[in-house]
Amino acid sequence: MGCPWAHRTNLVRSLKGLEQVVQLIVWDTSLVHEKKGWETIVNNESSEIIRMFYTEFDALIPEHLRESSKGDKAILPDHLRKDIDAMNEWVYDTINNGVYKTGFAQSQEAYEEHVYPVFESLDRLEEHLCQSGHGPYLFGDHITEADIRLYPTLIRFDVAYFTIFKCNLKMIRYEYPQLHDWLRRLYWDESEATNYGAFKKTVEFQAYKEGYSNATKAKIVPAGPKPEIMPL
Repeated sequence: MGCPWAHRTNLVRSLKGLEQVVQLIVWDTSLVHEKKGWETIVNNESSEIIRMFYTEFDALIPEHLRESSKGDKAILPDHLRKDIDAMNEWVYDTINNGVYKTGFAQSQEAYEEHVYPVFESLDRLEEHLCQSGHGPYLFGDHITEADIRLYPTLIRFDVAYFTIFKCNLKMIRYEYPQLHDWLRRLYWDESEATNYGAFKKTVEFQAYKEGYSNATKAKIVPAGPKPEIMPL
């Protein structure tokens, strides 16, 4: 539950209504210690798995959830694919993975090399959302893969990356009003647009705090911030 890469796949599984089609096994550190961890791995690349989930099981789910029925409002519509792929590339390098490069830096120089690009890219996203046609979601009025790939990182940002990974130049809730609105809109939505709460129900804030504290060998799990996510 703590891993943002696994979160992507869990999120799309819920967004697509695949709960009764694709089995989910939730594991924790006790399974590793008892040597009952991973079964046979078919694919361990989340960016490939989520694209499989978009269409490969559509014959087994209701028609309104199938990509073929969504037209331009599909998760990865043809007319936006080039732009989404381009955004995915820099968001992955500087934000999704950038928080890890910052949090696990072994020197002051390495830390400073990676922390500033995280916030330069967050600034870029904030500006992107201010532009005409880019709201309320990253590419307009419906959820796309770009939103799905950014969400697991930003929902962890204030509660874990800011505190534990020292990505602490700014907080999403205070310095990024457009991103903050975008994040809360996804989290609190329980309408058909999110298949009745897929973004909220795949989040577990305490797992993030405990998981990253353990990963960095920190002895203290942060109590805040409170609330973990603000209301709309």
